[in-house]
Amino acid sequence: MSIKAFELCLAVERDLLMGDKARINIECIECCGKNLYIGTNDCFIFHFLLEEKSLANGKQTFSVQRQPHKYLGLKKPVNELKAASALNRLIVLCDNTIMLVNMLSLDLIPSGSKIKGVVTFTVNENPVSGDPFCVEICVISIKKRTIQIYMVYEDKVQIVKELSTPEQPSAVSLDGYFLCLAFTTQYIILNYNTGTSQDLFPYDSEEKKPIVKRVGREEFLLAGPGGLGMFATAAGVSQRAPVHWSENVIGAAVCYPYVLALDDGFVTIHSMLDQQLKQTLSFRDGHILQDFEGKVILATTKEVYMLVPLPLERQIQDLLASQRVEEAIVLAEGARRTIPKDKFQVLHRRILQQSGFILFGQLQFLEAKEYFRKGHLDVRELISLYPLLLPSTSTFTRCHPPLHAFADLNHLTQGDHNKIIKCKQFLISYLNEVRTTDVANGCKEDVDTALLKLYAETGHESLLDLVASENSCVLVDCVPWLEKYHKYFALGLLYHYNRQDDTAIQIWIKIVNRDLQDNTRADLFEYIVDFLSFCSNQELVWKYADWVLQQNEKIGVHIFTRRPVNEDKGVKLNPDVVIKYLHKYPQAIVFYLEHLVLDRNIQKEAFHTHLAVLYLERFLDLYSQKKHSSDELSYVRGKLRTFLQQSSLYRVHFILGKIKDTQLDLECAILYGKLEEHDKAMNILVHQLKDFKAAEDYCIWNSKDRDFSYRQKLFHMLLSTYMDPLLTSSELSVAAVDLLNSHAEVFDATWVLRLVPDNWSMQLLCPFLIEAMRKSMHSTRMSQVALALAHSENLIYKHEKLKCQAEKVMLSEKKGCQLCHNTFNNPEFVWYSNGVPVHTHCAMKRNKNLTDMKHLRDASNHT
Repeated sequence: MSIKAFELCLAVERDLLMGDKARINIECIECCGKNLYIGTNDCFIFHFLLEEKSLANGKQTFSVQRQPHKYLGLKKPVNELKAASALNRLIVLCDNTIMLVNMLSLDLIPSGSKIKGVVTFTVNENPVSGDPFCVEICVISIKKRTIQIYMVYEDKVQIVKELSTPEQPSAVSLDGYFLCLAFTTQYIILNYNTGTSQDLFPYDSEEKKPIVKRVGREEFLLAGPGGLGMFATAAGVSQRAPVHWSENVIGAAVCYPYVLALDDGFVTIHSMLDQQLKQTLSFRDGHILQDFEGKVILATTKEVYMLVPLPLERQIQDLLASQRVEEAIVLAEGARRTIPKDKFQVLHRRILQQSGFILFGQLQFLEAKEYFRKGHLDVRELISLYPLLLPSTSTFTRCHPPLHAFADLNHLTQGDHNKIIKCKQFLISYLNEVRTTDVANGCKEDVDTALLKLYAETGHESLLDLVASENSCVLVDCVPWLEKYHKYFALGLLYHYNRQDDTAIQIWIKIVNRDLQDNTRADLFEYIVDFLSFCSNQELVWKYADWVLQQNEKIGVHIFTRRPVNEDKGVKLNPDVVIKYLHKYPQAIVFYLEHLVLDRNIQKEAFHTHLAVLYLERFLDLYSQKKHSSDELSYVRGKLRTFLQQSSLYRVHFILGKIKDTQLDLECAILYGKLEEHDKAMNILVHQLKDFKAAEDYCIWNSKDRDFSYRQKLFHMLLSTYMDPLLTSSELSVAAVDLLNSHAEVFDATWVLRLVPDNWSMQLLCPFLIEAMRKSMHSTRMSQVALALAHSENLIYKHEKLKCQAEKVMLSEKKGCQLCHNTFNNPEFVWYSNGVPVHTHCAMKRNKNLTDMKHLRDASNHT
């Protein structure tokens, strides 16, 4: 696809150059800065000064001032011209002779500066000498197969090297030590410093003129077979794809990033970046095409033209206007080396952003997002396309000049509903990605507000996550938007995030009361309860406690029971205050007291007594109802019984006074047990209720966490109750036998044998007697084992004592006691097993101290 990269401008007209001399033809051209030199076929050098001017319409034009010209006097064409501005010299090839002339006056330099027998020459634009006051040139000598390297100074030339070649070269280019030569059948690379060479590719010099052109450092452009422009490096490889020329190319030039080629009727312009043809200019009678320091000059035999490159920015904008995104980016990135770094970064970012909007307009969202990311797009540029998404507080204005031609989303999609939906889905995805990155820095309010509005409009599942987590949504903008789309639960969360909990709860209550329609959460009531249970604002909890408990006492009481355990004292609710408040809610107060007593295990008599009374009252209330549920009655009685058994903090006498006149005999027995009035309890269980199993359980739970003797006492009392001679019956006898046989390990066998009647058979008490015998034997054997262990330990101590007594002890007046460090005055001493002698009184004092410390430690442990 074409692009206008160059404009053709006439620089030197026919009349200005030759006047009325029709036979004068242009042979060669050189341009250095504003100086334009033209060599003609009649041995003249013409000098012009070029001034580039910009017209109002943006086009370029040139004004030319003719300077003095020079006739060289050889009557031969001037074949080549090369300027050496550092030397103020012009290197001229005429009649196979290189000579030097002054760049301004065009006067010849004396004969010491000439080189004869030259076919052609080239200047080394990457010199290796390092001398700024000389120019390196390479000449092809008339001598067959000879190349020479010269140093050209201000007033002399000096040969440096001469090399032989396998064939006579016809064209040459030089870069550093590397020569690129065109022979009759092929191109080669030759290192004149080392003499090594590298064949490139063949060509036929009879069919076409060879072209050897330096492109850059150690890289050359060559006219290859098949009309290809081939790139080759000094290493003999090609790092770029070839460009496609015509078969009859006669000249080439390079103006990065373009390669220009001249043939019989056209100038073709290819990109070095993607090797595509970008522009074709019709040009007849073309004779010369050369580039000079960014200028491209085109000439016929009579006139000189300038190929003026259009500014890269204009070329890129033309490509973008044609929606050729990839070509524009390739061109921009390829021009990096020709633009200052800071300016390039700004230009490159803008081009990427423009490219992103072009692809966005084509609904190529993935590609657009990548360009937005690389171009560091201000995300508000994208948001501003969507009507009303930016908050009213935003100060954003679109980039100028604009990055796109879209007024808004409706303009971009032409009102297509499906396209609008896709664009909104893309923006949601894009904003989600960038809101936590540096892209959103400085515009978090704009991003989050826009995202919330999109979520609300599309019913997106992430709306709740956004408003419930850290966000920068503008409240005044978001409230009407959430109300418009009936997202009242999310609105409450947003108020909560903005520390307006009262407003949030009011909205949620309206949803529960069906004053507002929002089906976001079916368990909204439970959510409100949880919210209040973790709310640190006591005023808010009390404000809505009545509403919550009126809805559901069982769930509502959680606002008091599920509060954090580690709550600060300043916000901690006083249980006494809560209990007083809950008196009008019978279920809630029971649940709350259960929480205090059973869950939190608060050891306070008032709470335990209150809970026991509530259990009792609830049971009595149910019992008094004619149509009561037996299951519920059993459940409530079971809770009462369990609590009376497990708690030891309630006022037993008070509860007993309330129970005595009821049918709760078993509970009375439990209370008597708490008062240690076990005979009354057992009388109720055995004689009134005749519940022998309950009597056994009574003994077990009453003796829990008590010593064995206490348990034995209870079981003995129960057995005595069974065996009461005044109340004997077969039923009690059976219960007594079962008790003995099932709990034989608790009873004192001797005491039992005295108690049981003589007429009971051995077989009846067989399990009890076996267990009693086993217990007695086990006790005897354990005693024997303990005695044997003690005897063994005593023998060990005796053995150690004998060993100590068998050793000789040397004691002198010089040896001191290890405890008081005084010497021994008499032969009485104590000898420890580790060989340390001490005074007898010191040893006795030490043993006394150790004993006292042991007693103190034991007392402390006991406490």
